[in-house]
Parts: sequence; C-alpha cells; structure tokens
Amino acid sequence: MNTLSSYKPLLIDSHCHLDRLDLSKYPDGFEGALAAAREQGVTHFLNVSINMESYPLIRQMAEQHNDISISVGVHPNETEGENPTVEQLVSEAQHPKVVAIGETGLDFFRTEGDQEWQRERFRNHISAAKESKKPLIIHMREATEATLQMMQQESAAEAGGVMHCFVEDWEIAQRVLDMGFHISFSGIVTFKSAKKLQEVARKAPLESILIETDSPYLAPMPFRGKPNEPAYLSYVAQFVADQREMSLEALGEATSHNFFKLFSKAVRQA
Repeated sequence: MNTLSSYKPLLIDSHCHLDRLDLSKYPDGFEGALAAAREQGVTHFLNVSINMESYPLIRQMAEQHNDISISVGVHPNETEGENPTVEQLVSEAQHPKVVAIGETGLDFFRTEGDQEWQRERFRNHISAAKESKKPLIIHMREATEATLQMMQQESAAEAGGVMHCFVEDWEIAQRVLDMGFHISFSGIVTFKSAKKLQEVARKAPLESILIETDSPYLAPMPFRGKPNEPAYLSYVAQFVADQREMSLEALGEATSHNFFKLFSKAVRQA
C-alpha cells in the first residue's frame, strides 16, 4: 500500500458540512480548518445544505470563499423547520454559488410509522433539480429499494447527480450507475468491515466516482470515531487509489474532473 507523502494531490471534497465542523483544534477557527485542508491538496469544497435554517450561513460562507460551492435542500431526517416547496428550491438554486439540489433522499433508519412525508419531500427535490437543471445529492439509508424506485418513478436521471456516502454492494452500485448517477466514497470505505464497499471502489468506472468526507461525520481510518474534517480527504483518496491500483495523483485528477463535469456550475479556480 502506498502511504501519504509530501506530494499534495488535486482533491475535491464533494460533500462536507463546513458549518458543523469542530473548530476547537484551530486557533484560526474556520479559516484554520480550510487552510489545513488546502495544505493536504483539497482545492474545492461542496458545502451541503441540511436544512433551510442553516442555509443562509452556508451561502454566506460560499460568498466569502472562491473555493466553496453549496447546495440547497433539506435532509430526509429533518423533522422540524421549513419544508421548502419546489418553487422555493428553484428560486434559491438561481444563486451563482448553488451547484446542486440536496442533500435529499430517503432515510428510514431513524423514522418510524408513516414515511410519506419523506417521499413527498424527495419528490419535490427531484422536481426542483429537473426544473433548475442542477444535479441531485442523494442520501440513502435503510431505504435502498424505496429510494431507487422513487428515482425511477420521478425520472431523477433527467437531473442526474450523485449517491453520496455510498455504502451498498456492487449489485446496487450497478443499478445506480445504470441510471447515470455518480457514486461517492466517504471514510466508510476505509473501514475494515467495508469489504463489499471496497469491491465497489475497485469496480466502479473511474469516470463515475467522487470522493468526500461528509465531515464532521464518518472520519476515515486512522481517525475513526473522531470528528471528521476536510483535511482528512487525502486518506479516503489514497485508500480508493490503492484499491484501484493507481496513483493518488491520477485518482485525484480523475475525481476532480468528474466533480466539475457533474457540478457544471461550480467555478474551477485557476
């Protein structure tokens, strides 16, 4: 296995929650966290919306930093706060920093009883993505068949997008890829127990993969159980590169190219 060296790859954190980072280790706070990530080769951040209440803050972060793009949407587990209409999402998506709709999807892990409200929210996000011509960021947990079925029913492929923090096996990966969606690997792929996911990392077409931290969640080995941060993206990238028997440089260049092709409204820095 290769080890991280002084080489700084070209990496893009395709899914993070910068407004939720643990900044206690950085005297410079948020700016320190960004600087640490840049030092490890991270050149762009997609700061993903979870609810409409925090959306103004992530929009402000993006307006103040050229290397931050954002999405707009409400996470499927959010049960309080504003539930935006299709029209609201489309309106917010006109902001030049918004490159995607989401994160959205279905998550039955923490919900019980009638889940139609989740399905309706997902439908609205898919509709907004198609109308705004911005790709979807999809979250799927304990709801695999329901999510894929709704993607088919609502023609989510018209918008395209990414299955963020993918954790399924190769069979499910093939179904996702057949719909034209990308697959994004988080720190989970580095866990020893993630054998089926590691198979996906080896087999998925290079042009269809992204990497992410999902920080402050799901830190990769050797930081598992600790707060995650964008600076740890290099560990995810190196692990996926090793699985594919390719260089970190090549993996970084490919996933960066994929990012800007999928999120076409994101501005690449010179």
